[in-house]
Amino acid sequence: MSASLFPVFLVGLLGSVHCAGMCGGIVGALSLAPPRARGNGIVIRLRTVAAAPAGLQAASYNAGRIASYTSAGLLAGGLAQGASNLSALPALQGGAYVLANLLLAALGLHLMGAWSGIARLEHGGQLVWRHVRPLLARIGPPDTPGRMFAAGALWGWLPCAMVYSVLVTAMLSGSAVSGALVMLAFGLGTLPMMLALGLAGARLRGWLRLAAVRVACGATVLAFGLLGLARAAGSLPASWLQVLCVTPGMAP
Repeated sequence: MSASLFPVFLVGLLGSVHCAGMCGGIVGALSLAPPRARGNGIVIRLRTVAAAPAGLQAASYNAGRIASYTSAGLLAGGLAQGASNLSALPALQGGAYVLANLLLAALGLHLMGAWSGIARLEHGGQLVWRHVRPLLARIGPPDTPGRMFAAGALWGWLPCAMVYSVLVTAMLSGSAVSGALVMLAFGLGTLPMMLALGLAGARLRGWLRLAAVRVACGATVLAFGLLGLARAAGSLPASWLQVLCVTPGMAP
């Protein structure tokens, strides 16, 4: 295995308080969507379909979302693997490793409400999202597990600074398979929160907006980034930090 997946999982778990703001409402809306759609100003009544249990709807949506993350990690890791014969790659790897941990530190500050500069990364993803978003209309109302999976797969490409920060680590993981596993671990880390949001809805989102919760989660993510930067600088031993730092095998 090229990368330590435990810290990536923890980043997803703790950083998922960010998901409450970006995707929590989406999950709730999809889970409660009525079995009809509106097109060209006319209400189109669809054939009656038995509504799936809320738990199955939430699980289907998140399975699609995590599948998108895994696919993105596969692409990112594959691109880096394909460029492995470049003579300048070691220097690029070192720089990207520092960048990955800087992004983690910035994400922690963002979750704490101390600095929102990392959110500017999301503007860069709008180009892709403009092509993906129209596909949602073609899925139809998310009244079956299959449609919920498809909706989740598309929403997985929603511009998100937290996802981008972990994608850098996926790129550094050493191979397409390792990159996919990095993003899978991240997606699984976000799963408990997203499943809970799909079932508990606004009540849980209100709790996650509490300053104490966001500061605690953000401070932990910030610590991951700072430990990684300290390791990159060689000021801390690598042996025990492997468990806590996002340290791809390709990194120095």
